[in-house]
Amino acid sequence: MLRLIADEDFSNKVLKGLLERESILDIVRVQDVGLLGADDPSILEWAAQEGRIVLTHDKRTMIGFAYGRARANQPMPGVFVVKRSMEIKGLINDILMLVGASFPNEFEGQVWYIPL
Repeated sequence: MLRLIADEDFSNKVLKGLLERESILDIVRVQDVGLLGADDPSILEWAAQEGRIVLTHDKRTMIGFAYGRARANQPMPGVFVVKRSMEIKGLINDILMLVGASFPNEFEGQVWYIPL
């Protein structure tokens, strides 16, 4: 199962829905691991050390830093950029599909957009 970390501004409604549907989901929030207020490169570094894919709504800056890590041959387990304006149920379904049907290293160096 994929391991995830939710960016600081990631929707708590989506997180709650994910955990209600899949209680064994391995997901932490930036706030829970001492990264509250941390910049994107720090979050990506922590995620790489822990082997966690980043869930974010931030398509403005996170993507550039993620691809920068990949270009520099630094570990980058992946980023899922989740659109804010889609219905929550659809986002939850897409995230759970990716988590359930994927291997841990499958998204290394990649950015995926949700909805799929």
